[in-house]
Amino acid sequence: MRTIRLLLAEDQSMVREALAALLGLEPDIEVVAQVARGDEVLEAARAHRPDVALLDIEMPGRTGIEAAADLHRELPGVKVVVVTTFGRPGYLRRAMEAGADAFLVKDAPASRLAAAVRSVLAGERVIDPALAAAALAEGADPLTHREREVLRAAADGATNAEIAGALHLSPGTVRNYLSTAIQKLAARNRAEAVRVAREKGWL
Repeated sequence: MRTIRLLLAEDQSMVREALAALLGLEPDIEVVAQVARGDEVLEAARAHRPDVALLDIEMPGRTGIEAAADLHRELPGVKVVVVTTFGRPGYLRRAMEAGADAFLVKDAPASRLAAAVRSVLAGERVIDPALAAAALAEGADPLTHREREVLRAAADGATNAEIAGALHLSPGTVRNYLSTAIQKLAARNRAEAVRVAREKGWL
């Protein structure tokens, strides 16, 4: 029986250790690396050469979706399973666009996660069926990459001038991006636009 080498990325230590213990009980899975930050995923993958990376979405440094894109670009042989606490349809679309091979909610039993790990290694895609249906019903993310960047910066309460400085844009350009994003999301202001985008998994 071939042993599947697994990298586990999860910022909550108790959850990460529980997942590592449960998946480690599987006879054909070995957890070869654990990281708590999204910006540590690529370096750990280079060092430990996993077959599959199991990535949480919400992590400091880089999100699991961004880490999935890093792996897809730099180490395309590594299969990616994305897990999330939040079953937001937008996350599913973004994860698939980033090159993820599977997308599951975190409360799935360990046996299902293990089955997903085996399936992606066999070349299959595994998607939570309820999330897949919700993503189809929700429609595509209307925001551009720049609009998402500006909204993310605005979420922390930054002024237009501060956002402009951070993203190397003019304050007028920032204002235009925010205005367009607010309009696309049918929001009344930037705070509501951020809330709507987050709820749909577009941020």
